[in-house]
Amino acid sequence: MELKINTIILLMVMVFASCSKDEKSDAYGQFEAGKITISSEVTGKLLWLHIDEGDNLESNSQVGLVDTAQLFLKKGELKSAVKAIQTRITSLNAQAEVYKAQLVTAKKELNRLKALKAESAATDQQLDAKMGQVNTLEKQVASVQAQKESVYAEVETNKIRIAQIDDQIKRTKVINPVNGVVLNVFSEANELVMQGQPLYEIADLNEMTLKVYVSGAQLPSVKLDQPVEVLIDSDENSNESMKGKVSWISSEAEFTPRMIQTKEERVTQVYAVEVKVINSDGRIKIGMPGEVNFK
Repeated sequence: MELKINTIILLMVMVFASCSKDEKSDAYGQFEAGKITISSEVTGKLLWLHIDEGDNLESNSQVGLVDTAQLFLKKGELKSAVKAIQTRITSLNAQAEVYKAQLVTAKKELNRLKALKAESAATDQQLDAKMGQVNTLEKQVASVQAQKESVYAEVETNKIRIAQIDDQIKRTKVINPVNGVVLNVFSEANELVMQGQPLYEIADLNEMTLKVYVSGAQLPSVKLDQPVEVLIDSDENSNESMKGKVSWISSEAEFTPRMIQTKEERVTQVYAVEVKVINSDGRIKIGMPGEVNFK
C-alpha cells in the first residue's frame, strides 16, 4: 500500500514538473533602447568633450563646448554699433528741439502779422514769407522724426542680431538631453565640427522596448496600449515578472528572425510587436532576452 502511494506521488510530481517545463510564454524577443544622436548646434572648434563609450550621463548635464571666441567678437561689434546709433538719436533729439523752438516763435510772429494785416499794417508779402517759414520748420521737425524712426528700427535690428548671437553662444554648450548610456562617440576635442555634425550617440534606458514576434493566429489578441506581462531572467531557473504595454504592431507580416526561432518556424511569417517597459531601476540591459504574455 505504501509503495502504491509513493508511486502515485512520484507520478504527480512528474506531471507537475512536465507542465512547468513545457509552459511557454506567448512571444520572445530582445530588449532595445531608443537611441538618440546628439549633434553640434553650431560650427566651430570643439574645445572639449568629456564622454567615453559606456558612460552613464544625466539629463541637462554639460558634456562639451564649442569655441565661442568669434561669436563674442561679433557681439561686441554689434554692441558698439548700437551705442553709435544711440548717439545719433541724441543728436537728432537736440536738432528736433531747436526746430520746435523756432517753430513756436515763427507761429507767434505769423499770428502777429495776421493781426497787423487785418489792420492793413502788414503786407501780403510779409505774411506769405512768414507762412513759408512756418511750413519749412514743420517739415524739418517731421523730417527729424522720420530719421529717428529709422534709427530706432536700426537699433532694434541690431538688438535682434545680438539676441541671435546670445542664442548661438548658448548652443555652443553641448548639453546632454536624457539620462542614458553613451553607445558611440563620433568626435574628439580640438576637432572642427560643423552645425548638425553628430558628436555622440546615447540610449535612454528609463524606458526599454521589447521587440517580439507573434503569429497570425496570435495577432487578434494583441491590441495597442494593451497591458501585458513581461518576463526577464531572475536567475538560472526562474523569471521575474514586470508590467509592459503594447506600443506598436506591425501592419505587414515578415519571416521570423533566425536568432529567435527554431528550424521548424523559419518558414512561418509573423508580425513584429513592440512592448514598452519602464526601467527606472536599470535592471533591463540592451540586448537582454525577454518574454511576453498577452493574457
